[in-house]
Amino acid sequence: MSEQIRPTKDDRSLGELLAELAQEVTTLVRQEVNLAKTEISQKVSRMGMHLGFLVAGGAVAYAGLLAIVAAVIILLAQAGLPWWAAALLVGVVIAGIGGFLVMKGLNALKQEDLTPRETLATLEALKEDIHGSNPIPRRTT
Repeated sequence: MSEQIRPTKDDRSLGELLAELAQEVTTLVRQEVNLAKTEISQKVSRMGMHLGFLVAGGAVAYAGLLAIVAAVIILLAQAGLPWWAAALLVGVVIAGIGGFLVMKGLNALKQEDLTPRETLATLEALKEDIHGSNPIPRRTT
Protein backbone atom coordinates (compact mmCIF):
# COMPACT_ATOMS: atom_id res chain seq x y z
CA MET A 1 0.00 0.00 0.00
CA SER A 2 1.45 3.24 -1.03
CA GLU A 3 0.02 6.28 0.59
CA GLN A 4 0.47 9.61 -1.01
CA ILE A 5 1.88 12.11 1.36
CA ARG A 6 0.50 15.59 0.88
CA PRO A 7 3.18 18.21 1.12
CA THR A 8 3.08 20.35 4.20
CA LYS A 9 2.71 24.06 3.84
CA ASP A 10 6.47 24.47 4.07
CA ASP A 11 7.10 21.95 1.28
CA ARG A 12 4.81 23.47 -1.33
CA SER A 13 6.23 24.85 -4.52
CA LEU A 14 5.85 28.43 -5.65
CA GLY A 15 3.26 27.32 -8.23
CA GLU A 16 1.18 25.63 -5.53
CA LEU A 17 1.36 28.70 -3.32
CA LEU A 18 0.32 30.97 -6.17
CA ALA A 19 -2.56 28.65 -7.06
CA GLU A 20 -3.74 28.68 -3.45
CA LEU A 21 -3.41 32.48 -3.33
CA ALA A 22 -5.49 32.82 -6.50
CA GLN A 23 -8.16 30.53 -5.05
CA GLU A 24 -8.26 32.44 -1.76
CA VAL A 25 -8.45 35.82 -3.51
CA THR A 26 -11.30 34.52 -5.68
CA THR A 27 -13.14 33.32 -2.58
CA LEU A 28 -12.55 36.63 -0.84
CA VAL A 29 -13.84 38.63 -3.81
CA ARG A 30 -16.97 36.45 -3.96
CA GLN A 31 -17.56 37.01 -0.26
CA GLU A 32 -17.13 40.76 -0.70
CA VAL A 33 -19.62 40.77 -3.58
CA ASN A 34 -22.12 38.95 -1.36
CA LEU A 35 -21.48 41.48 1.41
CA ALA A 36 -22.10 44.33 -1.04
CA LYS A 37 -25.38 42.73 -2.14
CA THR A 38 -26.49 42.37 1.48
CA GLU A 39 -25.51 45.94 2.33
CA ILE A 40 -27.34 47.39 -0.66
CA SER A 41 -30.42 45.27 0.09
CA GLN A 42 -30.54 46.62 3.64
CA LYS A 43 -30.24 50.21 2.45
CA VAL A 44 -32.89 49.77 -0.24
CA SER A 45 -35.17 48.18 2.35
CA ARG A 46 -34.80 51.23 4.62
CA MET A 47 -35.53 53.54 1.69
CA GLY A 48 -38.63 51.50 0.87
CA MET A 49 -39.82 51.87 4.46
CA HIS A 50 -39.31 55.66 4.31
CA LEU A 51 -41.19 55.80 1.04
CA GLY A 52 -43.99 53.63 2.48
CA PHE A 53 -44.41 56.02 5.42
CA LEU A 54 -44.44 58.93 3.00
CA VAL A 55 -47.17 57.37 0.85
CA ALA A 56 -49.31 56.13 3.77
CA GLY A 57 -49.06 59.44 5.58
CA GLY A 58 -49.97 61.28 2.41
CA ALA A 59 -53.04 59.14 1.79
CA VAL A 60 -54.39 59.55 5.33
CA ALA A 61 -53.68 63.25 5.37
CA TYR A 62 -55.35 63.64 2.00
CA ALA A 63 -58.64 62.23 3.28
CA GLY A 64 -58.64 64.56 6.26
CA LEU A 65 -57.52 67.45 4.15
CA LEU A 66 -60.46 67.08 1.78
CA ALA A 67 -62.90 67.50 4.64
CA ILE A 68 -61.04 70.51 6.02
CA VAL A 69 -60.79 72.12 2.57
CA ALA A 70 -64.52 71.76 2.03
CA ALA A 71 -65.24 73.29 5.44
CA VAL A 72 -62.90 76.25 4.85
CA ILE A 73 -64.38 76.93 1.41
CA ILE A 74 -67.91 76.88 2.88
CA LEU A 75 -66.80 79.16 5.74
CA LEU A 76 -65.19 81.70 3.36
CA ALA A 77 -68.23 81.64 1.07
CA GLN A 78 -70.57 82.27 4.01
CA ALA A 79 -68.31 85.14 5.08
CA GLY A 80 -69.12 86.89 1.79
CA LEU A 81 -66.40 85.71 -0.60
CA PRO A 82 -67.68 84.31 -3.91
CA TRP A 83 -67.57 80.52 -4.06
CA TRP A 84 -65.00 80.46 -6.86
CA ALA A 85 -62.68 82.89 -5.00
CA ALA A 86 -62.97 80.89 -1.76
CA ALA A 87 -62.11 77.66 -3.61
CA LEU A 88 -59.20 79.32 -5.45
CA LEU A 89 -57.74 80.82 -2.28
CA VAL A 90 -57.93 77.54 -0.37
CA GLY A 91 -56.55 75.61 -3.36
CA VAL A 92 -53.47 77.85 -3.62
CA VAL A 93 -52.72 77.55 0.09
CA ILE A 94 -53.15 73.77 0.04
CA ALA A 95 -50.96 73.41 -3.08
CA GLY A 96 -48.19 75.41 -1.38
CA ILE A 97 -48.30 73.20 1.70
CA GLY A 98 -48.33 70.07 -0.47
CA GLY A 99 -45.31 71.27 -2.45
CA PHE A 100 -43.40 71.87 0.78
CA LEU A 101 -44.16 68.36 2.06
CA VAL A 102 -43.16 66.72 -1.23
CA MET A 103 -39.83 68.56 -1.22
CA LYS A 104 -39.19 67.48 2.37
CA GLY A 105 -39.84 63.83 1.48
CA LEU A 106 -37.64 63.97 -1.62
CA ASN A 107 -34.78 65.53 0.35
CA ALA A 108 -34.99 62.74 2.94
CA LEU A 109 -34.82 60.12 0.19
CA LYS A 110 -31.86 61.84 -1.49
CA GLN A 111 -29.89 61.74 1.76
CA GLU A 112 -29.92 57.92 1.84
CA ASP A 113 -26.52 56.62 0.83
CA LEU A 114 -26.62 53.40 -1.20
CA THR A 115 -22.85 52.99 -1.39
CA PRO A 116 -21.74 49.72 0.26
CA ARG A 117 -19.16 51.44 2.49
CA GLU A 118 -18.08 48.32 4.42
CA THR A 119 -17.42 46.37 1.25
CA LEU A 120 -15.46 49.21 -0.33
CA ALA A 121 -13.33 49.56 2.80
CA THR A 122 -12.57 45.85 2.85
CA LEU A 123 -11.72 45.79 -0.86
CA GLU A 124 -9.47 48.82 -0.42
CA ALA A 125 -7.68 47.09 2.48
CA LEU A 126 -7.29 43.95 0.35
CA LYS A 127 -5.86 46.01 -2.49
CA GLU A 128 -3.36 47.63 -0.13
CA ASP A 129 -2.42 44.22 1.30
CA ILE A 130 -1.82 42.79 -2.16
CA HIS A 131 0.06 45.78 -3.57
CA GLY A 132 1.75 46.76 -0.34
CA SER A 133 3.20 43.40 0.62
CA ASN A 134 6.84 42.61 -0.03
CA PRO A 135 7.53 41.02 -3.38
CA ILE A 136 8.52 37.37 -3.43
CA PRO A 137 12.31 37.19 -3.32
CA ARG A 138 13.88 35.63 -6.39
CA ARG A 139 16.17 32.69 -6.05
CA THR A 140 19.66 33.12 -7.24
CA THR A 141 21.33 30.00 -8.58
